[in-house]
Amino acid sequence: MKNILVILIAAVLLMSTLLVSAESLDGGWNIAENTEISEERKAVFEKAMTDMVGVSYEPVAYLGSQVVAGTNHCFLCKATIVYPNAVPSLVLIYIYEDLQGNTEILNIADLDIAGFSAPTGPEAEYVNS
Repeated sequence: MKNILVILIAAVLLMSTLLVSAESLDGGWNIAENTEISEERKAVFEKAMTDMVGVSYEPVAYLGSQVVAGTNHCFLCKATIVYPNAVPSLVLIYIYEDLQGNTEILNIADLDIAGFSAPTGPEAEYVNS
């Protein structure tokens, strides 16, 4: 259940961040219909992450792609700093794959799922509008 919630939050963030329209546009982002990490997508991810050290990234879901002169990919990942008892976090990793299959990390963006704190306890007030 937690994984589904994480995937839904990430998809909403991706859609709002990238201003994706309902139609597929040239150069626009296409939300993945299937968020599973296929063997092909896993190969792209692993190739791009070859030289990364200090943080372990585990892809959780494939969120979408953008066709450019090649393809941009967006993965939702669990990131864990490599030290004992490290607390994992969630990140979006954007990878560019050129037409020859070379890869490059474009951006690693932290996801702050605790960015909203709902009031709790007796001091919480809810106003009906």
